[in-house]
Amino acid sequence: MAGTEFYGAEEKKEINEVLETGIFFRFNHDAQRNGIWKARSFENEVASLVGAKYAHAVSSGSTAVSCALAAAGIGAGDEVIVPPFTYIASVEAVIFAGALPVFAEIDETLCLSAEGIKKAITPKTKAILLVHMCGQMAQMDEIMALVKEHNLVLVEDAGQAMAASYKGTSTGLFGKTGCYSFDFFKIATAGEGGVMVTNDEAAYKLADSFSDHGHDHIGNNRGMENHPVLGFNYRISELHAAIGLVQTRRVPMIRTLNNKIKQHMMAELGKIPGVSFAAIPDLNGDSATFLNMFLPDTASAQKVVEEFNNNGVGGFNYWFTNMYHFINQWNHIKNGNVAAKTNVQLLGAPQDYNNMELPKTQETIGRLISFGIKATWTEQEVNDLILKMTACIQSALVQTA
Repeated sequence: MAGTEFYGAEEKKEINEVLETGIFFRFNHDAQRNGIWKARSFENEVASLVGAKYAHAVSSGSTAVSCALAAAGIGAGDEVIVPPFTYIASVEAVIFAGALPVFAEIDETLCLSAEGIKKAITPKTKAILLVHMCGQMAQMDEIMALVKEHNLVLVEDAGQAMAASYKGTSTGLFGKTGCYSFDFFKIATAGEGGVMVTNDEAAYKLADSFSDHGHDHIGNNRGMENHPVLGFNYRISELHAAIGLVQTRRVPMIRTLNNKIKQHMMAELGKIPGVSFAAIPDLNGDSATFLNMFLPDTASAQKVVEEFNNNGVGGFNYWFTNMYHFINQWNHIKNGNVAAKTNVQLLGAPQDYNNMELPKTQETIGRLISFGIKATWTEQEVNDLILKMTACIQSALVQTA
C-alpha cells in the first residue's frame, strides 16, 4: 500500500524535531516542546484533507473505531448493524463497547447495502456501523435515507477508505462520527495510528476525553485536570503522529497516481469476457487503493486464484477464504470464544451467528479478488501485470466453462 511506498527525509525531519525536544507524550510539557506539537499538527492535516471540523488522533484504527462508537453514545446492550465483510476490528469494537453486533447483507459496492440494513432493523436497533471497504464508498443516498427514517445513529469506519468521498463529502463525515486507519498497510501510515473525525463538537470533546482516561485537557497541570467521563488509554505518541503528519500530506498525490493506474487496469482487464468490477457509487471519489474484480462465480474465482498462485502473480486478496476479513472464518465470534465474558454472552446474541442467511454476501465475496494498487508502479510494470493476469484469467475461465 502507498503509505509504505513513499517515505524518507521528510519523515526523518519530523521525527528528529520530536527527538530534539525529548517529549514523546502528546499532552502538556509546554515549556520543553519549543512549539512542537505533532499530534495536533497531524489532526489539523487530516481535518483539512477530508473537510472535517474536528479530528482526534489515537493509537490505531481499531481504537479510533472504539472512540467513534463511544463519542456517538453507543454502548452496553445497543444493537448495532455491522457488515460480515470488514477487517474484524470493526466488529470487535462493537463487542468491546458492550454492544451487540447484528450482521446484514452487503452489495457490489462491498459495503452494507440499504436493502440489507433495512432487513436487519429491529425495534432494538440503535446504530449502523458502516464500513467503507477496499478504498471505495457505500451507496450513501439510500443509506442516509434509512438512517433518517428510522432515527438511527450512523458511525463510519473508513479505515480502508481515507481520501474517498461521495458527491464531495468525505467518507467518515456522513454520520455522527467516523474514523480512519493509519496502520502499515493504508494509503497513509503512522506506523500505527488512527484518527476519529466528526463535525459535532460534543462528540469530539467526548472522544478527546474518552481516549485519555477521561481527562478534560484543560489547563497545563495534568495531575489537576478534571475527568468528565470514564475513559481509557488510546493515546497516540508524538513519534507516530510525526510520521502520520508527513504521510497525510502525500495523500492527494497518491490518490491521483492510484486512480490513473486503476482506471488503466480496469479498461484492459474489462475486455475479458466474464470479468467485471465492484460498483463505485462515485468514480470521482475513489481513493483507488484496490482494484476490486469480480469473476462470474465462486468456482471460477477460485480457479483464477489457483492460476495466479501457480504463475507467480501476487499482491492480491481472495477475501472469501481470508481469516480476518470475512465472517466465514470468524469461528471465535460465532462460537463465543472470548477471554472474558462480554454482553454477547451475558445478554445473548441477537442472531444465531452460526446459522445466518447472507446469500448476497456469500455470492459477492465468493467471486471477488482484490489487488492492492501500488502508486510506485511504472507503466511497464502495470502492463506486465495486466498481461499475466489476463493469461491466468482466460485459462481459468476456459477450465471452468
